[in-house]
Amino acid sequence: MMERFKSNRGAHVNSGYDPTLDEPPVYEETNFSNEEHRAVRPSVMSAFGHDTLDRVPNIDFYRNAGSMSGQRAVRPSLQELHDVFQKGPISVPETVEDDGEKSDGTPSDDLESAVPLDLNKGAVKFGWIRGVLVRCMLNIWGVMLFIRLSWVFGQAGWGLGIVVIALSCVVTTITGLSMSAICTNGVVRGGGAYYLISRSLGPEFGGSIGLIFAFANAVAVAMYVVGFAETVVDLLIEHNAIMVDPTNDIRIIGCITVVLLLGISVAGMEWEAKAQIVLLVILLVAIVNVFVGTGIPATEDKKSKGFFGYQPQIFLENFTPNFRGGESFFSVFAIFFPAATGILAGANISGDLRDAQAAIPKGTLLAILITGVTYLGIALCVSATVVRDATGNRNDSVPLGTFCNGSSEIACDLGYDFSSCEVESCKFGLMNNFQVMTMVSGFGPLIIAGTFSATLSSALASLVSAPKVFQALCKDNIYTALHFFAKGHGKNNEPIRGYVLTFIISVAFILIGNLNTIAPIISNFFLASYALINFSCFHASYARSPGWRPAYKFYNMWLSLLGALLCCVVMFVINWWAALLTYGIEILLYIYVTVKKPNVNWGSSTQAVTFVSSVSNALSLSGVEDHVKNFRPQILALTGSARNRPPLLDLAHSFTKNYGLCITCEVFLGPKSEVLPEMNAGMESNQGWLVKRKRKAFYAAVACENFREGTETLLQASGLGRMKPNTLMIGFKKNWLTAGKDEVQSYVGILHDAFDFEYGTVMLRMDEGLDVLHIIKAEDEMLKAAKEQRENEMMANGGKGKGLFRKSRQSSQQVLTTRVSVNGAPPPQIAKMNERLLESSGLFKKKQPKGTIDVWWLFDDGGLTLLLPYILTTRKKWKDCKLRIFIAGEPGRSEADKEEMRSLLHKFRIKCSDINVIDEIHIKPSGDSIRSFKEMIDPFRLHEGSKDTAQAEALKKEYPWKITDQELNNFEEKTNLQMRLNEVLQENSKSANLVIVSMPIARKGSVSDYLYMAWLDALTKNLPPTLLIRGNHKSVLTFYS
Repeated sequence: MMERFKSNRGAHVNSGYDPTLDEPPVYEETNFSNEEHRAVRPSVMSAFGHDTLDRVPNIDFYRNAGSMSGQRAVRPSLQELHDVFQKGPISVPETVEDDGEKSDGTPSDDLESAVPLDLNKGAVKFGWIRGVLVRCMLNIWGVMLFIRLSWVFGQAGWGLGIVVIALSCVVTTITGLSMSAICTNGVVRGGGAYYLISRSLGPEFGGSIGLIFAFANAVAVAMYVVGFAETVVDLLIEHNAIMVDPTNDIRIIGCITVVLLLGISVAGMEWEAKAQIVLLVILLVAIVNVFVGTGIPATEDKKSKGFFGYQPQIFLENFTPNFRGGESFFSVFAIFFPAATGILAGANISGDLRDAQAAIPKGTLLAILITGVTYLGIALCVSATVVRDATGNRNDSVPLGTFCNGSSEIACDLGYDFSSCEVESCKFGLMNNFQVMTMVSGFGPLIIAGTFSATLSSALASLVSAPKVFQALCKDNIYTALHFFAKGHGKNNEPIRGYVLTFIISVAFILIGNLNTIAPIISNFFLASYALINFSCFHASYARSPGWRPAYKFYNMWLSLLGALLCCVVMFVINWWAALLTYGIEILLYIYVTVKKPNVNWGSSTQAVTFVSSVSNALSLSGVEDHVKNFRPQILALTGSARNRPPLLDLAHSFTKNYGLCITCEVFLGPKSEVLPEMNAGMESNQGWLVKRKRKAFYAAVACENFREGTETLLQASGLGRMKPNTLMIGFKKNWLTAGKDEVQSYVGILHDAFDFEYGTVMLRMDEGLDVLHIIKAEDEMLKAAKEQRENEMMANGGKGKGLFRKSRQSSQQVLTTRVSVNGAPPPQIAKMNERLLESSGLFKKKQPKGTIDVWWLFDDGGLTLLLPYILTTRKKWKDCKLRIFIAGEPGRSEADKEEMRSLLHKFRIKCSDINVIDEIHIKPSGDSIRSFKEMIDPFRLHEGSKDTAQAEALKKEYPWKITDQELNNFEEKTNLQMRLNEVLQENSKSANLVIVSMPIARKGSVSDYLYMAWLDALTKNLPPTLLIRGNHKSVLTFYS
């Protein structure tokens, strides 16, 4: 069996956590073969009858770090199962307490970790009826039910009125279906709409909608309370009991009401839920009162006000629309629709539900059905019993059968002549009297009580929703300035600070806000939330991610998309400027969150769709042949670790930027078993470093016994489809004179491999060097020492230190001069060299001063030597640098060669400041250059010319890698060319910002590795930063359109 059961009542045993114990399980300190050291449970007998490291599936393996509802179980790693068996007793990793891995000490995204068990014992959790159904019904049944519903059906007629209600229910039902799918696709924590949207679409959408949704709920409190206060003031006016004046009375009553509602909310969710039940009972009684009232025979007073009981002719008369006062179907719909926008009331307290996944779909959809039927039932009953216009004057009664003109014809048949309403406005009837429900009902005061209940219940729901949503948003730390409001209090983690903020906002709008103006904005805020919920469901379905497995199956991705579009349309129908304002605010917040890049990863559908799009685009590219016009350098840079060679990475990034592929590569040398842990550990950190430094590049690494073999693997296997590297970028091997022959052969072999695989090749040389690994290690040592010192100080102070350790802000230059290591401070000469190296390492990070990029295009390689410097001039950091082109020319043809090159550049549309023809390259280099070159290669020469034939052959066999005299003679001209070129380069390009030279090629089997390195060294020594470039001799430039 997959589960183990206790003998007592078959309860499931969580071997990693026993909730009946006050203390966590006992752990042992254990060392594993991969040198990992962690606390583990002692080995236990497995379900298979023998002791084994393997574990059966268990929910504890899938908890997030930081889970407080159960110990997070640690399954054995693949290495622990696969590595060579270590003799001795097997210690099985069972569970560990959260060690802080990927945890900041706060509960994680796992709902089960939302509240610690010891605090959760007294927490109030609601089922689907009290938690969702009741709240949604109370929020949807607003004042519209008793005050404006009759007017809506008077204007639109019950024919179009049904369409109004049906269309509203379609929008809310589709949203409810989408929300049901999302909230059943995994555990749901507190935060309602914000949580659902942010976990589906990511923090950018969630953060933007979460803030405006919480604000909308806070202002909605003021709207509902003012509606309540206006009703109370109307009663005061009716009984002549005004306190100050109507406006100030509304403010006074509104503020008192908000204070009382705040008291109920702060008292706890249990009290708030009890208050909601009381309000629901009052509201249900008021609704029943309306239905009962329509069946009671009409009195003469009610008849004079347009109520005649159920009459088929009235029902037929009210079927057609009769829009007045500039109203239309859309304006009437805009007035009614906000009444249907309470469907998120249950979802907004998702953190307080016992089973949010089951409660939200069931409660929300049932609430939409019940309230929709109620709206429709009451509206049809009223439409069948009340005429559109009535005078309210009993003296307008006429004998039955009297003939009347116009819309009062039906009333005449029933004994009343309301024809005067054709010429002057009347105060009664569906079109004129907002208190029709009170008049129709069996007992009028109950309708007033129902109005009070509808407004107060909606205000109470909004007062609870706003802080809950806002607290969830603040906990995620999307907006760091708002993290203060994340703290909760009490058993239910109540957002007291959020309640106070909501109270302040609502009181402010009660006192100073023009709610008639702001009401459409609030409605649009809610609709924007609905639109994103629908879009979240569509987006997640469209991504086809294996992680999208909602338990609720009654949804459709295209229906969700239709719902999102309908919400957007309704926003403009309600108020076009409010819709634009909503979109504007949301876009601004989206941009803010995008720029801030919060450090969260929720596995959003945005990531999934990005992946799907990437795969689709890569496949599309694979079906298209490359074209020279679309050529762009795709760099494979041998940087080692992403931080090791900054100039190489910076220059590669300048070539590719956001428009090409750049892969930084590292080869780990040694046995796989030894280097794989280091390589795997560095993959994520190196890629993270690139992202943090805004380098649009990928990091790749291979483990190999030999550097050349590892690089060969990268050259062959890197990339995907058409997105494969086409240019190798490598640093010049500065220490080739002192390195062993194997290293030199491996290095030159890499260049040969690149040419074999038809890669363009770029080599960067800087006199100071490229590798800053030793400086990085020194900096890390200093930071580690500083951290240990800080911890020691905290321990000495009794552990009173607050906050996390902050990294030292010392510059790297200071690190070199101030760090203390076990070996003491570096010698002054080395420190000075390090400072120069560090300074040069940042050369390509900063904006380049005015100067030149000198391009020595000596050999036609397809144009790569010209294209790369042109690309540099299009970058912001290099825009002040001008191109200077240098070419080799025959003596006496300088002007003709220059004109030919100018014509070629013009056809290529590449601008340059100057073209120089060098016709003195064929001259023999100076004696100093020759002498220096001979001294450089002397340790690597065979000198077989001074030996007899037998000795010479023996030396060749013993030292096949050395430079022979014959080889020097064969390539004397090419050797002299490199030295002469260096002299010409120093004469013409000594002050250039960057020098680019065509790379010489060494023919395999003819030129020894050391001679080739000597060529490269002689060509580039004592120059500004220099790039040697050799294309793959396929055209990368064209002058055809």
